[in-house]
Amino acid sequence: MDADKIRHYGDALYDALLSRIPIDPLTDQESDITIEDAYQIQLRMIQRRVDAGEKVVGKKIGVTSKVVQDMLGVDQPDFGQMTSAMVFNEGESIPVSKMIAPRAEAEVAFMLKRDLVGPGVTAADVLRATECVIPCFEIVDSRIKNWKIRIQDTVADNASCGVLTLGGLRKDPRKVDLALAGMVLEKNGEIISMSCGAAVQGSPVNAVAWLANTLGRLGIALRAGEIILSGSQSPLVPVAAGDNLVCSVGGLGGTSVRFS
Repeated sequence: MDADKIRHYGDALYDALLSRIPIDPLTDQESDITIEDAYQIQLRMIQRRVDAGEKVVGKKIGVTSKVVQDMLGVDQPDFGQMTSAMVFNEGESIPVSKMIAPRAEAEVAFMLKRDLVGPGVTAADVLRATECVIPCFEIVDSRIKNWKIRIQDTVADNASCGVLTLGGLRKDPRKVDLALAGMVLEKNGEIISMSCGAAVQGSPVNAVAWLANTLGRLGIALRAGEIILSGSQSPLVPVAAGDNLVCSVGGLGGTSVRFS
């Protein structure tokens, strides 16, 4: 895909973010679009956000579950970049009117104290580089109409990033078994799902190592101070104004998010 098309689709996704008017799937508009094209479009979209005054504060891993991978016809996760405008404080109400079709997912976030530069990063390297882990909610959103996405669509759309909240206890990842730590997600007082960290690439730690190595091959490092979302341990839960979600993780406590 040539540079003009990269700019065109990156700008179209950025405009959809601002207007909250979704666009047709890129895979319908460009039948031969590749994942590499999609990542270039993502970079253009992120650059527009940075040019508008936002800062990149971390990365996220998406498409970690086998079910979602099968749905999109891929055999590996994807990634996106998180900016300062995406971060909400725990307890702060999230206005759904500022998104298109929000869906919440619960996961574990890693806060880095050292750079992780792949390839060659191991799970042990991730543990040594992590300041703490925290339960969090990511509210994903799609600038593609009706969530009609293939892997190229969600990659181009910054891995369907929306906003995120952080909460609960901040723990040293070496003092909690993240693979075995159970997670319970409730919506409006009703249990929606129960899972454990092993659902994410065998462990959230493995997912972060995958991300560091994948980005390293692209010349991108995970930097000290960044927040890394390790991938959803829950199903995507559609949300509307008035909803309240609570996530509890064994050894890490709980966090909540409410919508207005």
